Amino acid sequence: MISMSPILIDGKTFLAITVELPKTTLLAVTAEKGYIMCGALDVGLLNRKLKGRGIIAARAVGVKTIDELLSAPLESVTEEAGKIGVTAGMTGRSAMLKMFDI
Repeated sequence: MISMSPILIDGKTFLAITVELPKTTLLAVTAEKGYIMCGALDVGLLNRKLKGRGIIAARAVGVKTIDELLSAPLESVTEEAGKIGVTAGMTGRSAMLKMFDI
């Protein structure tokens, strides 16, 4: 099953996406310019193979819900995300607010 719902963070609207697959669940929260995702996101691939696209993204590992994704420290971020101040260790919530303001 796939579910999508708007969520508010500090009065700003984002889209939360959950994709339930056999034995795993994919989680993402997106803004117009970037997104955070669960451990399934391959940040290295985005930085190497898709560098030209300038993707602003970050990942948190070990999360099982959207709330956990927003609260967890980010494990890795793309180079483009770093350029707007998104860093490993910051919460997903903080990263989304940076992505909203660009």
